[in-house]
Amino acid sequence: MNVNIVRLSGRLLPAALAAALLAGCSGSTTPEAAAPSGPAASPSPTAKPTGEADPALAPFYGQQLAWAACADDPKTEKQDESALQCARLRVPLDYTAPAGESIELALARRATTKADQRIGSLLLNPGGPGGSGVEFVQGAAELGKNGLRDRYDLVGFDPRGVGASTAVHCLDGKARDSWDISDTRDGSRGKTLADACVANSGKLLAHVGTRDAARDLDVLRGALGDPKLNYLGFSYGTYLGTRYAEQFPAKVGRVVLDGAVDPTLTQLDLAVQQNISFEKSLRAFATDCARQEQCSLGKDPEQAAEKLAKFLDGLKDHPLDVPGGRKLTATAAWTGTLSVLYADKSAWEYLRNAIGWAMVRDKGDYLMALADDYYGRSEDGSHSNMFDAYTAIHCADPGASAPTDAQLAAAKQQLHDQAPLISARYTDEDLFDPDCRSWPYLTTEQPGPVRTPGAAPILVVGSTGDPATPYAWAEKLAEGLGNATLLTREGEGHTGYGKNDCTTNAVDTFLTAGTLPAPGTRCQ
Repeated sequence: MNVNIVRLSGRLLPAALAAALLAGCSGSTTPEAAAPSGPAASPSPTAKPTGEADPALAPFYGQQLAWAACADDPKTEKQDESALQCARLRVPLDYTAPAGESIELALARRATTKADQRIGSLLLNPGGPGGSGVEFVQGAAELGKNGLRDRYDLVGFDPRGVGASTAVHCLDGKARDSWDISDTRDGSRGKTLADACVANSGKLLAHVGTRDAARDLDVLRGALGDPKLNYLGFSYGTYLGTRYAEQFPAKVGRVVLDGAVDPTLTQLDLAVQQNISFEKSLRAFATDCARQEQCSLGKDPEQAAEKLAKFLDGLKDHPLDVPGGRKLTATAAWTGTLSVLYADKSAWEYLRNAIGWAMVRDKGDYLMALADDYYGRSEDGSHSNMFDAYTAIHCADPGASAPTDAQLAAAKQQLHDQAPLISARYTDEDLFDPDCRSWPYLTTEQPGPVRTPGAAPILVVGSTGDPATPYAWAEKLAEGLGNATLLTREGEGHTGYGKNDCTTNAVDTFLTAGTLPAPGTRCQ
């Protein structure tokens, strides 16, 4: 069983190879856009929110969720969304003014199969930021079949700004289509996107940061009737879970953070370290390819990665035609290629074939399909709001301020030394991902360590060959939390749950029985 997780970085971290289409329990409302007069700091909640103890928040914590069968989406032929239940949760737009305007979050629930053994709800976040928890639960029919579904209702939610919740909208489909795969990057891109977001979602932008999303998570816990939060978060979902534990340590139940994000890093640090990790995975794939009977990269393991990078970069000047009059650009081809490295080695054969199809036959449709999956593009040309939300949430979180010239120069040198293939065609603009320099709402909060005194023990999962969230991040998060156990998966691919029995069983045992793996446990 493989669990499909979505990106942390819009440039490098790929979405699941098969993203579920949005189910029918939507109908979000977006606060009317209000363009700010100039840059302003995003309001930050108090360091220790009072949560359900605050009388002003009682109507939100006490609301009754109206669960009903989700509307079936005819586009998803292999799954029946109506077998699940959907609902909507109302939360304040601004937690500093809870009596003011409210927004809604979309929910989906796969009820426990054994009500008499039910522990409560297990809330799931697949990553992002921008990933849909509703789609995740609807599309992951196998998730929890080895015990979790006997003990929990599996609940997915679209965080504020995302998917079927009150969502951020910036670029329309045609603009997003060209935006995603363009090989031309200049200083105007960030402002163009920021202006579009302000025009379409202005009022929401100041309130989509992860701290606010963590407060929503506690409202959801309360509305579900759970005294503690039981939570399984992947990739960016680990950052959301970390911020929850920081703000509500007494409400932490059984929490698993898989594919950990290091909260001490700026966005530039994140981008550099991710590039380096993806370069390692790219070279591992290319070396393995050269040892196979059929490989378009040749038989020399030392030269295979360089040959692949040269081909992908060459598409900037010589893009390949794909059906529908589109072009496989260098950006699209790199995206499609790196997206497969999100999975473990079982997906490498598919990537070999897709690359060979492009290199030998000049057909770019398979790599383009991978890129489209990553970008959330449907066959009809429509897009999910994943990348709009990705930008808005990242720019609202700590670490989004523009780096100094010295920091930028140091980052470029580090990439030149440790990720020369992936970064060969980078301009300065490629290091701003997302580009928040023109963003009207930036928090004054800086990245830093998170400690969770008083919280129940937390399980952190790290994978040694994770290209998206390097293993060192899991080590650092587990050490920093002060009450966490680190479970290590030896192997390639992003996140560990579902990739081998050892890791999956250890996570399930903790969630169902509360028993942590022994310190130092490594799964191969």
